[in-house]
Amino acid sequence: MPAHPNPGAYNAPAMTDLKQQYKAMTFEERMDLALSVDLEVHWRPLLVRDQHAQVKAYFSRRMDLTPEEVALLLADPNQTVRLNCAKRPDLTPEQVEACVNDRDPNLRYFVARNPLLTEAQREQLMDDEDELVRIAVRKGPKKRGTRARPGQAEMIR
Repeated sequence: MPAHPNPGAYNAPAMTDLKQQYKAMTFEERMDLALSVDLEVHWRPLLVRDQHAQVKAYFSRRMDLTPEEVALLLADPNQTVRLNCAKRPDLTPEQVEACVNDRDPNLRYFVARNPLLTEAQREQLMDDEDELVRIAVRKGPKKRGTRARPGQAEMIR
C-alpha cells in the first residue's frame, strides 16, 4: 500500500458524512464547537463557512486560526466577522493592507490600532475621511489581550 501523501493526517470521517453530521447539529452545538479547546481539525472548514454569522464571529476570535481561515473570514459578508479579524495580531501584510483600504469605515477603525500597521498605513489612516478612524489611529497601537474560559480555546478580546 502506498504511503499517505500526508503522513501526519488523521483518519477523519468522509467529508460528506461530516457535512451531514454538521448540518444535524443545533445552533448551540455549533457555537460550542466554535469555542471548543479540543476542536477536531475536520470541523474547521465547516465552521469557517457556517450559515450563522454568530458561529463565524466566535470562530473568528480563535487565536489558532490558519492564514487561510483568516482570509476566508476577512472576505465574509458579515461585518462583525470581519471586524474581529481586523484586530488580529497575525494578519499578513496583504490582509492589513486590505483592511486599511476597505470601503467600510468600521473595518478601518478596527485595524487603525493594530500594531502590524506600517508607518505609511498609519499616515494614510490619519487622513481618513472618517473622523473616528482618525481618532483611533492617533491613539496608537493597541496590543489585544486574549482569554480562555474553562473548556474554551484562547480567544482575542
